[in-house]
Amino acid sequence: MSNDFWFLLLPGFSVMGFVSAVEPLRVANRFRGELYRWHLCSVDGGPVLASNGMSMNADSGLETLRRGDTLFVVAGFDPLGTCNPALVHWLRWLDREGVTLGGIDTGSFVLAEAGLLEGRRCTLHWEALDAFRESYPQLEATQELFEIDGPRITSAGGTASIDLMLDLIARAHGPELAVQVSEQFVVGRIRTRQDHQRLQLASRYGVTNKKLIQVLGKMERHTEPPLSTLELAEHIQVTRRQLERLFRLHLHDTPSNFYLGLRLDKARQLLRQTDMSVLEVGLACGFESPSYLSRSYRAKFGVCPSHDRAALPRVAT
Repeated sequence: MSNDFWFLLLPGFSVMGFVSAVEPLRVANRFRGELYRWHLCSVDGGPVLASNGMSMNADSGLETLRRGDTLFVVAGFDPLGTCNPALVHWLRWLDREGVTLGGIDTGSFVLAEAGLLEGRRCTLHWEALDAFRESYPQLEATQELFEIDGPRITSAGGTASIDLMLDLIARAHGPELAVQVSEQFVVGRIRTRQDHQRLQLASRYGVTNKKLIQVLGKMERHTEPPLSTLELAEHIQVTRRQLERLFRLHLHDTPSNFYLGLRLDKARQLLRQTDMSVLEVGLACGFESPSYLSRSYRAKFGVCPSHDRAALPRVAT
């Protein structure tokens, strides 16, 4: 791998994910001289508008890179909005030329669309993970902070890009430099790729009961098809009534209603981040009919699924 990093900024890209990747390179140069160089490019060579409204000037368009260079596709919401045949052809050509390809935040969508993630592990922002798995079920998408699998490097975005770059710096120039760089960002510790993207269940839901935490994890992993309250109770070896009591005590809700909320949240993400039909979204989230999904969706969000897709912007990370 050479010292040159290229960042392809796509419209709506995540500034946090991008800056968190560049800054460790800058600080590494501060301590060891010109170890790294970085370049910004865009599909048309012009400035790119980020998800927060900032405009970033690109150094070039789709340039000819050298063997050993690394290119990261940096995206946010609607990562495939500018994924045209010319971009796909360019990425495939770079792969044949020996360029290492990566994705930041939702950049994995573009690599997947170009057929460049077959047989490789990848990761992306947790909020887009369900949509990615529905769109590319043959690919191995993980919930890790970052993945380095041969010539494919992907990051979940946000501050996970710092952890990725610290890992790459440690591999190339030793762990001592990685520690020096991390201390400049007041990072308490260098996270490994296996660290969780999201807060642990106990922190997210404010619960400490171990059996309840087990059930919440089971619910998040099994939205299609949903499990019955009895099946969830049997999973932690309690009665149905005991499980209902745990939910009332700690979450002020019933298991079935809480589970329904999780499935509806997933449905909203799929509607905003994929081109799946309302019927397909309903099936993916465990709703046996579009009418059931529509009623439940309207009760929670105040609009029907089709109106939500048309009226609300996709979430930018």
